[in-house]
Amino acid sequence: MVKLSVIVPFYNVQTYAPDTLRSLRANARDDFEFILVDDCSADGTPEILERAERELPGAVLVRHEQNGGLATARNTGLDAARGEYLTFLDGDDWIAPDYYTQLVEIIEELDVDFLRVDHVQCTNRSRGVHRVPVGRRGVALNPRDVILPADRSTAVDYPYAWAGVYHRRLLDQGLLHFTHGLRTAEDRPWIWRLHREAGSFAAAGLLGIFYRRGVASSLTQIGDVRQLDFIRAFDQVIEETARDREADKLLPKAVRTYCAIISHHLGNIERFEPAVARKLRSMSAAAMKRMPQDVLKDALNSMDYERAARLRRVRRHAGTVAA
Repeated sequence: MVKLSVIVPFYNVQTYAPDTLRSLRANARDDFEFILVDDCSADGTPEILERAERELPGAVLVRHEQNGGLATARNTGLDAARGEYLTFLDGDDWIAPDYYTQLVEIIEELDVDFLRVDHVQCTNRSRGVHRVPVGRRGVALNPRDVILPADRSTAVDYPYAWAGVYHRRLLDQGLLHFTHGLRTAEDRPWIWRLHREAGSFAAAGLLGIFYRRGVASSLTQIGDVRQLDFIRAFDQVIEETARDREADKLLPKAVRTYCAIISHHLGNIERFEPAVARKLRSMSAAAMKRMPQDVLKDALNSMDYERAARLRRVRRHAGTVAA
């Protein structure tokens, strides 16, 4: 039986894919499989993956006929996965030797639905440790208990799918697939759903995954219309949380986070193409109109002056234009 399935989407990462694949080789085991999803790359990535399919133990290569984005590529990997446990890795990141063996040992010892771990963020030559914002480590917890408070960073603000490992029962329950077609913020509805609906989880201080920031081809570095998928992603968070049995308790956190992300993008609007910047303003105003207005009012009142003022300006401008 396959113990662990590692799902790795690749798209135009020929510069970084060899490092990623070498790190997978240093984690290979007879009962591990590596599902390599080529999301219709147009550079030298397909040839690199063809060689890896022959040389990397446990490698399974799956190709997309057209580019579908990270969420869709991960779903393709999930559909092919056979493991008792599942995890993710992006095609431009890498892991330490024997990292996956340690990851599986910890989740088996704790016997939880999913495990979240810290990671190392790598920007050029700098390195920084980013920790799961959960105080209690190495014990089974209720995932719902760490969604709040609304005004602090919590477990749902640490959305990285690759920073953890997940039992197959979550896949069987329909909790591991991503929203098809989302180009950015695909982890946000996913992490919120996990914490609302899974039965147990734990956090651990295991360091071994290296997240590469500042890659030129990454959507986080590109100011085109695909960046605006965060609106669709957070609309889903609000919609699904509003149906939760504890909606009154959880919605303030969801709305405040949504507002903070909108304000962040508005504060960096100069990196967007002019037409996309105009669309960002109009879509942001429309998004705030869709939010529960009493919860939105409280969220804006709880934010610092600069962020709240930025959001109120966009909201007022949209109202003036509409009038």
